[in-house]
Amino acid sequence: MIPQMENITGSKELRNKILFTFALLIVYRLGIHIPVPGVNGEAVADFFASASNTLFGMFDMFSGGGLSRLSVFALGIMPYISASIILQLLVVVSPELERLQKKEGEAGRKKITQYTRYLTVLITFVQGTGIAIGLQNMTSPTGVAVVPDPGLAFVFVTVITLTTGTCFIMWLGEQITSRGIGNGISLIIFAGIVARLPGALMKTIRLLGTGEMTIFVVIIILALMLGVLAFICFMETSQRRIPIQYAKRMMGRKLYGGQTTHLPLRVNTAGVIPPIFASSILMFPGTISNFSQVEWLQQISAYFRPGSLPYSLLFVGLIIFFCFFYTAIIFDPKDIAENLKKQGGFIPGIRPGRHTKEYIDKVLSRITLWGSLYIAAICVLPMLLINKLNVPFYFGGTALLIVVGVAIDTMNQIQSHLISNQYEGLMQKGKLKGRL
Repeated sequence: MIPQMENITGSKELRNKILFTFALLIVYRLGIHIPVPGVNGEAVADFFASASNTLFGMFDMFSGGGLSRLSVFALGIMPYISASIILQLLVVVSPELERLQKKEGEAGRKKITQYTRYLTVLITFVQGTGIAIGLQNMTSPTGVAVVPDPGLAFVFVTVITLTTGTCFIMWLGEQITSRGIGNGISLIIFAGIVARLPGALMKTIRLLGTGEMTIFVVIIILALMLGVLAFICFMETSQRRIPIQYAKRMMGRKLYGGQTTHLPLRVNTAGVIPPIFASSILMFPGTISNFSQVEWLQQISAYFRPGSLPYSLLFVGLIIFFCFFYTAIIFDPKDIAENLKKQGGFIPGIRPGRHTKEYIDKVLSRITLWGSLYIAAICVLPMLLINKLNVPFYFGGTALLIVVGVAIDTMNQIQSHLISNQYEGLMQKGKLKGRL
């Protein structure tokens, strides 16, 4: 670890990238504390304290606490993520978008990125309008109005503020990706989730001081947390490698090909999208019940409250379904089989073409099943910890998957940058020796 830190501090380019990334993340965290004009901050905080198990709670997690504070970054980066997912789904059903992505190369991908930005602005405008109108009718549990002076002027200012804030976050993420280190959008979500850790730690210390939690329970929780983190790191880096053999071909008087490589299939191909979709669907009744006093809606919300057996079973079923659904969208075995056949590659013992496609599909289905069960176990874990061990904070679920995944991806990029710098240094030394 120490030699790695020496390499990072010794590389001026990498050091500047890391400092640039930290600087923009600090700008993002500062913006979280700038409130939208015309809102009662205490009333908003009281309202969101009672709505932690609804869609508002999930959106607040992704916005890094910006929604519960109703800051200029209240919508966070979720509109951009939603726009990206919608574009991915449209690529599957739209021949024009599929042609842009697959046949026009970098130019096509830039156009899709541009469409994603336009769709992000549209989604933000719609969500901002809904939030602005809804805020005027909101009251805290104590009956205090969230917006003291409602009206058209408040709606206009709020929509413009929230739309501008999301566009600015989107710009920050793109700047981090292009000029910093790591994926900017993922790091922004990462920063928002990690920012909650000090609060959870202080709450645990306070419970220890009051005697509501014993040191023995804390030790058990810490051991369990370390074990879960190790397990997630193992699963997120796990792959099923299918061997690929390339046939030898004569080109002129030279023989080419004959290499052996592999096709890596990740155990968790779908990432964190399945639990996000599943949570959104299950939290929807609870969210609606906050604004309605309809008896049957209140009963459904109480029946499917987080931590209950029906909620947990349905949650696991939806995660498994969305794992298979999203994997089928982003990974097409037919395209892989066709590309291998064109390049003269084949799987040993499997005939090229349709048989290769069926084999890849069979292997992918097997590992996706295990990947979906792994994601479901991690997402159900927080409910067990809170209900059985009385853990005072939310550990596990989508947030933990995002944190570990982003950390692994960022460290891999830093490692690749260090290897690239070392390679360039060796090449420069070789040129100098050649001149001598």
